[in-house]
Amino acid sequence: QVQLVESGGGLVQAGGSLRLSCAASGAIFSTAAMGWYRQAPGKQRELVATITSGKTTNYADFVQGRFTISRDNAKNTVNMQMNSLKPEDTAVYYCNVRSLVVPSYTYWGQGTQVTVSS
Repeated sequence: QVQLVESGGGLVQAGGSLRLSCAASGAIFSTAAMGWYRQAPGKQRELVATITSGKTTNYADFVQGRFTISRDNAKNTVNMQMNSLKPEDTAVYYCNVRSLVVPSYTYWGQGTQVTVSS
């Protein structure tokens, strides 16, 4: 069983920065991707960014170079530096671990609120 604990959310003005962190307890295999998703009120949860153990990254189009995801395989942590934040980035951000091979599995953190004021 894997548990994910997020931290780093908060309130920031537009144009500001936040750094989200996620620590995983339990075994994270090299075949798993780690990443961040977000869900705004009334909207579906959407992918923000993912990273493999080999440090291959994938970003949503709306990131537009503002966010940087990183991963420490030895510490089982994934971080995301968010710069140039916009009010539309306001959402609950969830850490995710997802297997890329069979058997498939996915784990979610409890979420951390990010609020960007205009």
